[in-house]
Amino acid sequence: MTNPAVAELLDRSNRLGADPRNTNYAGGNTSAKGLEVDPVTGEEVELLWVKGSGGDLGTLTESGLAVLRLDRVRALVGTYPGVEREDEMVAAFDYCLHGRGGAAPSIDTAMHGLVDAPHVDHLHPDSGIAIATAADGEELTTKIFGDRVVWVPWRRPGFQLGLDIARIRSEHPEAVGCILGGHGITAWGETSAEAEESSRWIIDTASRYLEDSSRPEPFGPVLPGYAALPEAERRAKAVALAPVLRSIASHDRPMVGHFTDAPVVLDFLAATEHPRLAALGTSCPDHFLRTKIKPLVLDLPADASLEAAKARLAELHEAYRADYQAYYDRHAGPDSPPIRGADPLVILVPGVGMFSYGKDKQTARVAGEFYVNAINVMRGAEGVSSYAPIDESEKFRIEYWALEEAKLARMPRPKPLATRIALVTGAASGIGKAIAHRLAAEGACVVIADLDADKAAAAAAEIGGPDVALGVVANVTDEAAVQAMVDATVLAFGGLDLVVNNAGLSLSKSLLETTVADWDLQHDVMAKGSFLVSRAAAKVLIDQELGGDIVYISSKNSVFAGPNNIAYSATKADQAHQVRLLAAELGEHGVKVNGINPDGVVRGSGIFAGGWGAKRAAVYGVEESELGAYYAQRTLLKCEVLPENVANAVFVLCSADLSHTTGLHVPVDAGVAAAFLR
Repeated sequence: MTNPAVAELLDRSNRLGADPRNTNYAGGNTSAKGLEVDPVTGEEVELLWVKGSGGDLGTLTESGLAVLRLDRVRALVGTYPGVEREDEMVAAFDYCLHGRGGAAPSIDTAMHGLVDAPHVDHLHPDSGIAIATAADGEELTTKIFGDRVVWVPWRRPGFQLGLDIARIRSEHPEAVGCILGGHGITAWGETSAEAEESSRWIIDTASRYLEDSSRPEPFGPVLPGYAALPEAERRAKAVALAPVLRSIASHDRPMVGHFTDAPVVLDFLAATEHPRLAALGTSCPDHFLRTKIKPLVLDLPADASLEAAKARLAELHEAYRADYQAYYDRHAGPDSPPIRGADPLVILVPGVGMFSYGKDKQTARVAGEFYVNAINVMRGAEGVSSYAPIDESEKFRIEYWALEEAKLARMPRPKPLATRIALVTGAASGIGKAIAHRLAAEGACVVIADLDADKAAAAAAEIGGPDVALGVVANVTDEAAVQAMVDATVLAFGGLDLVVNNAGLSLSKSLLETTVADWDLQHDVMAKGSFLVSRAAAKVLIDQELGGDIVYISSKNSVFAGPNNIAYSATKADQAHQVRLLAAELGEHGVKVNGINPDGVVRGSGIFAGGWGAKRAAVYGVEESELGAYYAQRTLLKCEVLPENVANAVFVLCSADLSHTTGLHVPVDAGVAAAFLR
């Protein structure tokens, strides 16, 4: 049975975390203190429940709470060795856990355990951080809140900060919270409702002050030539630049991207002061841990040509890497973790928008959200004062904190296709759907393209949310539709790595029954369609300079001559030779091109369900329901081929194990001797 204090804590946390005005994703923490019976002694013991390391308030559940003995947490005050040995205190929390202890305690546990209040909130609201990063933040705190909120000078999160806030709570009984310089806010209450009320009051009061007192144009006037481009032109330029930008962000390790052209971003980039403010970097630790200390900013007007933009971006990337290396070298000590890469995680393009990057789509999206938070913070601070983030050396101490390194080391090992972006055509059913599911299961972001938009969306929803899979409508016979499909992929995930040409159909007819329309339809979908998809994708793959894979789902019929199948088999032979031709042409760019030759995939197949199965069954003189078994019995292995078998082959071709294989056709037909490749 859930303790009432825990139930109240979770309700409060979810409400606060659901509103981005209160805190950012996975930022901040909340706590409650209460009594439970110790199963060992049978006596009541006072416990601390606090959000564990890495959790998110908006989605927090009981399993995400660390559970500690409050008496033992407070006993650590007597053994605290001082700020020079601050990091040792996190390990000490393990000796304060109650039972199995729940989630891993975070660095902010001391703040919650040492403050003498039953309920404590620590949050990162934009309005609060704006006051916390203002040059005269201490004076503003007194002016805005009076004696109800107390200023705390910047201190790195940890045990000493917990002691500082505990002292403020003790010395200022009239206070309901504090502003943490350069960081955020902390509030408390005798009840869960009172703590939430205190948090919201601080946030809302700061917001009202900023809104009422801000000077006009806190970022300065519009910089000539830097205003947002019209939407269509803006999106087209974003698509054109995205592969190059992903190449920049992925110089050290592959990244997935996210794009936004939200007004808050475009307005910031249009203003005169954006170069100065962007160079100052973010301040809140949660922000710069996800965005790096500052973004890369293209210093050209919005209407600069693509050629000029790409050339300048190459120069800026080289300068950014040198600058970041120098930053690391200035502050790294003998015990510092190694540099984690010198590429930017946020790239700002005036007139176009913001591109953010991470190890997966969610991380990339959240990095962008955090930089939007940073823009809001800068606007607030500049509107009433001037923006003054924490010192660069302090940023380094947190970015390369041993505790942060240990946290990263605890992350699960990436899946084989992590950071890869896949596009599968004809993927709302059958073989294509199975391929999409397998690629996503192995860590890829997947775009499911299909003629039926509703089915594509439904298939994507089966795999996961928009951070994992996206459904798009596409007619592969239409050049413009194919380009729109590739553009949608690039804007959704930042680029493209893996293309599966799977869209297809078949009409089982003899030579004399096959019409010109039949011939054209099958060649348009499979031969022409594969060509169009591969051509549009290749442009992205080449610009990214990250290699990639193109896989054709051809057929056993590309080499096997069967009756009443001329149009289908001829177009499959066309696809098979496209594999060879493109492997020869794209190899210099690190792009592998391979094919798969399935046969007899009846179960779940859209082609067979659309009438092909009945016609092939008639050719072979069996019932349609027995067609799969018939195909199985004519194979060497005597087993039926399923969509999942084809999906397995796609994965293997795109995995690191076959990194040196291109121009190959893999039979997935359970063994058809007449289709052996020679």
